Amino acid sequence: MHEDGGPRGPGRYALTDSEHGHVWGVCAEVDGLFREPRRATYELLGWVPENADVLGWVGSRVWLVPEDGTDDVWLLEDAESLGRHPRSDDLVLTGRDDYLGPPEGHRATVRLHDGYRWLGSCREFARVLPEEQAATPVVLRGLAPSDRLRQVLASGTRRVTELDEAILEIRDDDGEPLADRLLHPAVRAWRPSFRGPDLIDLELDAEIHGPVPGHARPVLDRWLAGPPKVPGAWAGLAARERRVWLELVRERGCRLTRVAPPAGRAYELDGRNVTDEPGLFLALGEAVNGPGGYFGGCVDALVDCLHGGFGHTAPATLVWRDIATAREHLSRLLSPEGEPYDLVALVLEVLAEGRVHVTFG
Repeated sequence: MHEDGGPRGPGRYALTDSEHGHVWGVCAEVDGLFREPRRATYELLGWVPENADVLGWVGSRVWLVPEDGTDDVWLLEDAESLGRHPRSDDLVLTGRDDYLGPPEGHRATVRLHDGYRWLGSCREFARVLPEEQAATPVVLRGLAPSDRLRQVLASGTRRVTELDEAILEIRDDDGEPLADRLLHPAVRAWRPSFRGPDLIDLELDAEIHGPVPGHARPVLDRWLAGPPKVPGAWAGLAARERRVWLELVRERGCRLTRVAPPAGRAYELDGRNVTDEPGLFLALGEAVNGPGGYFGGCVDALVDCLHGGFGHTAPATLVWRDIATAREHLSRLLSPEGEPYDLVALVLEVLAEGRVHVTFG
């Protein structure tokens, strides 16, 4: 039992107070977690393509780079081109904005790229936000409530049904944390659950930060049985799904506590499937920490990992098998600002600075 009188037994989901860490309850089913995030629509006026068809880009990360250099670069996550507007040469694009989103009323030329190639340019764009919708309630079905939550529900006042900031934790089949989502819940209603005695269905007024979209759910389902037991289980995934896999690897890697290994270890990186950026860091994580292992999800995170605490003690050696695949796909990338750079060379430089001697096999 949890120290605050929490429920017994494992559950797929746990609702936890983010400040104090006590568990409000656990359950096996949640409504409102799996849904598509809100997407905005963009009409790119006067579209001129470069090296790319107007259809596709499904799941791409697309950067919009102002030609006049007066504004920041804007990122669209999960961008998808819907093709030409039926009454013009304009291109219709959908996607999820980054934290700031593109500014309204930008009138200068903008070029677009996906990190690998320039896609095209437009003289200006119009941004159409989706209609505001009421937040989808989150329903925890068959919840085994803690004693603390029972006291809150028994009081029955609006003031105490505000649960402040909470974490909805997703656990694997062994009860180990897999991922989590932030929410600010207030109890809307609760009722006895048909799923068992002393269980309730708890309905919350809450907006989940980062709901699980459809393309991510198969990856999450594969991890619910536990971390992968063989390397390369991600190899058959497209870049979009590999990014989901890498995020699960990162969340797990940042939770684990490791004993510092001895210096002088030898690692071997299987580079056959390093055809995109997430694939590079997935292969590197497995080389250092085994199947499902984490050792950075970007260059900055790799630098942090090389300073210790993530399964590595300098100096070490790394044999990179089939580096030609990575060089073919990752040596001519574009930074968010559109500047060309060589990711493979950059990673090799960072590893050398971290006293990892790399050879090629």
